[in-house]
Amino acid sequence: MTDVAAVCFECRNSYLALTSERRKCASYVLEYPFCCRLSLALVTKNLNGLELCISRPFTTSLQASKAAAAPAAAEGSRLKTFSVYRWNPDEPEKQPYMKDYTVDLNGCGPMVLDALIKIKNEVDPGLTFRRSCREGICGSCAMNINGTNTLACISSIDSNTNKVTKIYPLPHMYIVKDLVPDMNNFYQQYRSIQPWLQSEKSKKPGAEQHLQSVEDRKKLDGLYECILCACCSTSCPSYWWNGDKYLGPAVLMQAYRWIIDSRDENVKKRLEKLKDPYSVYRCHTIMNCTKTCPKGLNPGRAIAEIKKLLADVTQKGKPGLASA
Repeated sequence: MTDVAAVCFECRNSYLALTSERRKCASYVLEYPFCCRLSLALVTKNLNGLELCISRPFTTSLQASKAAAAPAAAEGSRLKTFSVYRWNPDEPEKQPYMKDYTVDLNGCGPMVLDALIKIKNEVDPGLTFRRSCREGICGSCAMNINGTNTLACISSIDSNTNKVTKIYPLPHMYIVKDLVPDMNNFYQQYRSIQPWLQSEKSKKPGAEQHLQSVEDRKKLDGLYECILCACCSTSCPSYWWNGDKYLGPAVLMQAYRWIIDSRDENVKKRLEKLKDPYSVYRCHTIMNCTKTCPKGLNPGRAIAEIKKLLADVTQKGKPGLASA
């Protein structure tokens, strides 16, 4: 009876997925690191005889496992230099500096985050950065890559090995360590807009539904997809100089998302909080926010709509459906 191998592209460990007949033993438990759990669970769940149905990041044959574990020697080395911002708060006497790392692209994934993980795992364990989903959903790996704020997990490595890829933390933010910015001020600003549905009347929980028409729901498209990575806010010159007072593109877009929601009944109070010289009006439509957004959203448009509501140029309008 033959077992099938699977390899984790993050830690490079190989594991055996048992055939359906051998998995009848209920006491058998696979042991593996945290980074492998989800995909290895898929290995055991989708195993049908020797035929596997596994999604990225796993391969499902012993031959493919061996090929993934070692670079393709036939192609030769493709050495790429990554220059990474470094600063350690435990060494306050040292100034921030750029450190160069050389990575063979033949043994590395296609994204900048793959290169950073490879550097951390194989070259410099002290390199510090945030990351989580690796799919452009969580926003953890936001950083400045070659002068552009983006997500490392969806930013492809430049295949030109003669060019150095420069990686910095998000600009104009306090740094915790290396590529990790302090997001406290950003999250406090997000909290200040009260990002939840509000009702003027007290309703018993579970007594009524918050209905919404198809047309009203469409108004939220291009707003709710924001992942709060702060790429847009940290690309805005107005936010650089007034980050303590100006809410910034990301937070203002989320403010508009709740203002325009047909189920929210607290529009007047939400707009009243924004009627000061800094919260909204420090936006000068430079549009860096829209240009750099890794999700393709348009914070500049949302801010413009808030200004129109504040100036009574437009009104929110009545909801298409009432609560029931």
